[in-house]
Amino acid sequence: MTAFPAGTILGYPRIGRRRELKRAVEAFWAGRIDEQQLENAAAELRAANRERLAELGLGRDDSSIPEASSYYDQVLDAAVAVGAIPARFDDLRDADGAIGLPAYFTVARGEGDRAPLEMTKWFDSNYHYLVPEIGPETTFSLSSDRLVREVAEAAAAGFRTRPVIVGPVTLLALAKASDAAPEGFDPLSRLDDVVAVYAELLTKLKDAGAEWVQLDEPALVSESLPADSAQLADAAQRALAVLGAAAERPAVLVAAPYASLGGTLDVLAAAPIEAIGIDLVRGEVPASLPELGGKVLVGGVIDGHNIWRGDLAAAFDKLERLRALGAEHVSASTSTSLLHVPHDVQDESRLDARLVSWLAFADQKVEQVVTLARGLAEGRAAIAAELDAATAALADRHDAPGVRDGAVRDRVLDTTDFSRVPYADREAAQLALDLPALPLTTIGSFPQTADIRRARAQFSRGEVPQDDYEAFLRAEIDRVVALQEDLGLDVLVHGEAERNDMVQYFAEHLDGFAVTENGWVQSYGSRATRPSILWGDVSRPAPITVSWAAYAQSLSAKHVKGMLTGPVTILAWSFVRDDQPLGETADQVALALRDEIADLEAAGIAIIQVDEPALRELLPLKRADQAAYLDWSVNSFRLATGGAAAATQIHTHLCYSEFGVVIDAIRALDADVTSIEAARSRMEVVADIAAQGFDHGIGPGVYDIHSPRVPSVAEVEALLRRAVDELPLRQLWVNPDCGLKTRGYDETVASLRNIVEATRRVREDVNVPA
Repeated sequence: MTAFPAGTILGYPRIGRRRELKRAVEAFWAGRIDEQQLENAAAELRAANRERLAELGLGRDDSSIPEASSYYDQVLDAAVAVGAIPARFDDLRDADGAIGLPAYFTVARGEGDRAPLEMTKWFDSNYHYLVPEIGPETTFSLSSDRLVREVAEAAAAGFRTRPVIVGPVTLLALAKASDAAPEGFDPLSRLDDVVAVYAELLTKLKDAGAEWVQLDEPALVSESLPADSAQLADAAQRALAVLGAAAERPAVLVAAPYASLGGTLDVLAAAPIEAIGIDLVRGEVPASLPELGGKVLVGGVIDGHNIWRGDLAAAFDKLERLRALGAEHVSASTSTSLLHVPHDVQDESRLDARLVSWLAFADQKVEQVVTLARGLAEGRAAIAAELDAATAALADRHDAPGVRDGAVRDRVLDTTDFSRVPYADREAAQLALDLPALPLTTIGSFPQTADIRRARAQFSRGEVPQDDYEAFLRAEIDRVVALQEDLGLDVLVHGEAERNDMVQYFAEHLDGFAVTENGWVQSYGSRATRPSILWGDVSRPAPITVSWAAYAQSLSAKHVKGMLTGPVTILAWSFVRDDQPLGETADQVALALRDEIADLEAAGIAIIQVDEPALRELLPLKRADQAAYLDWSVNSFRLATGGAAAATQIHTHLCYSEFGVVIDAIRALDADVTSIEAARSRMEVVADIAAQGFDHGIGPGVYDIHSPRVPSVAEVEALLRRAVDELPLRQLWVNPDCGLKTRGYDETVASLRNIVEATRRVREDVNVPA
């Protein structure tokens, strides 16, 4: 067996320190650069990442550097590699059947009448992946050699890298049945066919110079997928028996991040592979180990999900315990890919130096892995200074001002009001809002134009006085409100031009948070966010959104929604302190939002939306942990909204949240209206809603805002008719899937006009006055 390095990472940020890949990809989409220029830009970024990882201490020729880039999404990469694209894209294949870069992007984003692949959250992270569509008709074949070419590219530059690809079990477990598949079809039934293509790919990777390959199989740790643990373990056993038997292949590392492997570790231990990666941040060191047969056990002891420096001594203890349990070969690693964290904390000039000393971004985590690897090789004494420094930073963080605020903690303990009056009473009180059937609204944000981004940047640099900047924002609100009235929407929004991000904006106005300059993290495709850092106890020094909502309301006789981000989503889309239970932190955020809701009501705002798109995202992968999570997450939302008057209509929004999975929790949120993603899945979710007897207001989205496509009137009308056929009219709202921030105005206006026309037609057919 080729030796495995003593330290590695499972993946690295791939968008670039200054989002270079994002800019290149979007330039290609806009026609400003051609395909070769995009390929060149991506190759330069890959080369820079390899050099940086070698500089940080990973080896150039020992397979410790992962080859794990992507132009859009790693699940799409695997699906394209094995040819698993829906039939509606088949004519985009090259003459030899290969799926080139333009076709790849069309599958991801859609084009004309071709709907893109559905998108949803990647396990319990804030990353979105594209959902493969697989049926009996899917023909698998090696349709992209991109990963092979990138391994060869690295070899030509003097690097022996470890190619990374989503494994066959996870690829199929995350897939949905194609439209052509019979009812009840399970994509996992195609395992043997897919594995044959993986075996061919492994041979080509070996020929390109790869000594190791990493198969990412996080499905093996999840208990929240349609397939149960026994099915997934059986599928892994079958797949690895075939792949392991291949004569010409690299050594195989199967990585299973995001939770404990549990009993599936036994299956991997018996499989003909060479290394197993286990998450020892979300999972525990096993009480005992199965016979590993000389396999390397790659201990994921450095948190790939969060940005805290952490307890390095405790991490090293875990690795030593693996050795004590009989693991002959132990390697140090991150618990997950580092795609979930920013590049380098040293790239932050505005963060407080004391806070910086508590943090570790991707580059610092690589250094931690290198340190632990040296400890494994040379003994604990060799790294004593680094362990002690990390321990000292933990102690300093514990005692720092602001980390614990007695007044905040006392208020959480003293607040017990989590409930509003019964929904039936609220529904009667809210008749005074005088809304039509099938009320039309949007989710909140309108397009963030270049002018808006420029004005915000100039203001942040001190180049524009505050009065001038606020006048600019009021003019933008004027325009957005007038546009919505012209379009014929029923409930308006102010457009959120003042907000850089739906979480960061609140973080900048709440105590206990810090924000970064360059802490970009990929969310999906070319979209990146800068998660805020929640480091201390949270409180609200002053109202945050009230003046903007009140101004917008002054412009229209129609209702304007107040727009807030909910406590669970603020936590999910921030890097949250890890020194207390999440539920305690959520309650602190909820009380700050409760105060904001009271001030919005006092300013005359009668409809308030508290967005919780991340409710499903944080659901633990293990069933035993889910009830406790749903309890505190629901209670934090109810704590935030529980003080609202009966006549105040509380909305919430859930995107890519698999409504049917958490239906009981969504019902328990007790929001008057819930809007959800439904367009990409072509309104499949309404069947779940109808079956569960959900009786509150519901707005299944009719416009997929993550695609540049403009849905036709007929397309929207068909979706609306399905919703009207399945659900009582009194419940239904009409809205896009999500906020419109990332779209351009031309496509936004065209799409909203089509939605308004489709709604008019459906209203006419069900005898509802316009």
